[in-house]
Amino acid sequence: MSTAVPPPKPSASAGLATLPPAGLDEDVIQAERRRMSPLQIAAWVGVGLLGAVAWSVLALSRGESINAIWFVFAAVASYLIAYRFYATFIESRLLRADDKRATPAEYRADGKDFAATDRRVLFGHHFAAIAGAGPLVGPVLAAQLGYLPGTIWIIVGAIFAGCVQDYVVLFFSMRRGGRSMGQMARDELGPIGGTAAIIATLTIMVIITAILALVVVNALGESPWGVFSVSMTLPIALFMGVYLRYIRPGRVMEISVIGFVLLMAAIIAGRWVGESAWGAEFFHWDRTTIAWVIIIYGFVAAVLPVWLLLAPRDYLSTFMKIGTIVMLALAIVLVRPELHVPAFSEFASRSDGPVVSGSLFPFLFVTIACGALSGFHALIASGTTPKMVEKERQTRLIGYGGMAMESFVAVMALVAALSIDRGVYFAMNTSSALTLGTAEGASAFVNGLGLANVNLAPETLTQLAHNVGEESIVSRTGGAPTLAVGLSHIMHQVGGGVAMMGFWYHFAIMFEALFILTAVDAGTRVARFMLQDSLGNIAPRFRDLSWRPGVWICTAIMVAAWGSVLIMGVTDPLGGINTLFPLFGIANQLLAAIALAVCMGIAARAGRGKYLWILAVPLAFVTVVTVTASIQKIFSSNPKVGYWAQHEQFKSALAAGKTSLGTAKTQAAMEAVVRNTAVQGTLSVLFVVLAIIVIIAAVISTLRSLRRGSHSSTEDPFVPSEIYAPSGLLATPAEKELERQWAELGVQRAPSHHG
Repeated sequence: MSTAVPPPKPSASAGLATLPPAGLDEDVIQAERRRMSPLQIAAWVGVGLLGAVAWSVLALSRGESINAIWFVFAAVASYLIAYRFYATFIESRLLRADDKRATPAEYRADGKDFAATDRRVLFGHHFAAIAGAGPLVGPVLAAQLGYLPGTIWIIVGAIFAGCVQDYVVLFFSMRRGGRSMGQMARDELGPIGGTAAIIATLTIMVIITAILALVVVNALGESPWGVFSVSMTLPIALFMGVYLRYIRPGRVMEISVIGFVLLMAAIIAGRWVGESAWGAEFFHWDRTTIAWVIIIYGFVAAVLPVWLLLAPRDYLSTFMKIGTIVMLALAIVLVRPELHVPAFSEFASRSDGPVVSGSLFPFLFVTIACGALSGFHALIASGTTPKMVEKERQTRLIGYGGMAMESFVAVMALVAALSIDRGVYFAMNTSSALTLGTAEGASAFVNGLGLANVNLAPETLTQLAHNVGEESIVSRTGGAPTLAVGLSHIMHQVGGGVAMMGFWYHFAIMFEALFILTAVDAGTRVARFMLQDSLGNIAPRFRDLSWRPGVWICTAIMVAAWGSVLIMGVTDPLGGINTLFPLFGIANQLLAAIALAVCMGIAARAGRGKYLWILAVPLAFVTVVTVTASIQKIFSSNPKVGYWAQHEQFKSALAAGKTSLGTAKTQAAMEAVVRNTAVQGTLSVLFVVLAIIVIIAAVISTLRSLRRGSHSSTEDPFVPSEIYAPSGLLATPAEKELERQWAELGVQRAPSHHG
């Protein structure tokens, strides 16, 4: 079948004479996909064989060490095959994307929230928004269990669950004018399921945004280098937004080069500023100050036009995010480090691990959240991104491809954590209550764990701390420092030797702060959209995103909500992260279950019953995992696992007159544990009950749709598109021909979009 592009046809708009087609016909798309040259066939066979060999080595190896390159090969081969074949299957069978249909960014364009954005810039914005603390921290903590469980869940879970969720939510939201997840649930599932979904998404969004902001605060606290470099991304992003809007519209590659050079200059200058007397004084901010600055920034970023700050800043940070991860992957291929870690560690069959308490099932799947499946992504995919998509078929690149990229970040974080000495890993990720906060105490504790081939000397810890420019690396929990040590351990072998470990360590710390902050600003804007949609059910004026009083009121409410939780975390005697992070994994996965359930209901209503398994299988798995984890966290009698068990333990100790217990060394800290566990336990009950209500409502709606047989939809009415853009990073031959036809219109006739 020929892949020739049809000739120009009359436009649906009376104001324009004749326009070429706004998209390729489906038969042209399918014919182009089926037609592969011998070289392309050989390339895909090679990718498949490489992936098969890599997975065989990972799955079957039971020696004392394994080479890190197999992780890179297994991941890359799996993502390429899944994107090319499984994602296109979903596009053509379940979603049925049509580029001839206008997206909300075209028919609702307002230059603020609805702005058609170049697919490359939007990919950067979306990836930066979804890639927060999860893919960096979760895999590091899960390394306690060995290399194989985490690797399988990160890659396989992303391909069949995480990427599918992100892609489908983005597409369904785009088809409905960019509606939020909670509002889509209300429209599809009725008042009971919809109200439960709205309450769950708003509450979980507050907790997630506060946790992300807290991780940034902890990373930048008293770090002049990090504060300066991250701050400089704001004026650079503003310049990029103005450049693409007014100075050189559409020159994406041009401003990309300029932005990258400016970003590198900010990073390099950050070290000089941080080491100077004036810089160390001016940019040495305490954690409370940083928290208030982030709160103010979150408000400003959520109300400014999306093209001015949010999109260019996220696109800019993507250079550093993807660049650093690709650099690490290439370094692994060059250095080929040997990982001295078993496939399944001693703690894989136990629930008393010193890093993460709980059994492999279900806690592996909630510890590694964002790297494989994340409900937070569903909020972004039904928040800012669907209001900026140019063409429907671009959602495969942005939704499925963006999540695949984040999964690769998680794989690299896992490899970085596995690359360091096992004894050092446990010394860094075990609480100070067990290590006593000293090299000697950490060595004694780790050597007493009975780990095979581990004999940790105090000198090893002190020397490593000196190499990375820190006073101590003992009990640096939370994942970020471990990832920084792992990255510096690999990168210094490429060039520079031990003298460069300090640079790479602090580079990684700053990279993580920049990585996570982009999820805070996008999360705040999404939270505003969600609240406006929710209040719109009572006062319809709030649904008008161009109504500035509604924008400011809803932004202020959501920033105040997560900001108050952030301040509580910063001033918590236990460091805050102990209060909030345990909630993150389960709440995040429950939100993913809600998103998949809502999408299943939408697909069933649209008559896609034959392909519901694409959503039903990951929904069933994540529901079992999260409900099981919630039950254990709520009802377990083990204080290391159960919230209420720990609550009663500390409450009884206080009543008995004790002034310290476990990690709480003071009475105030013990009282904080009692308060925190009460909050954790209550919210856990609320989250799981709301999620179950939504899932039941979605199942009932799905069965009703399948039984009824008639098809209906809550999509916005069809509007013919009058703009054109390719679907992937690179245009196919048929798309190039269509681009040529549009180019012949001339500059004055060509459709414009925002960079």
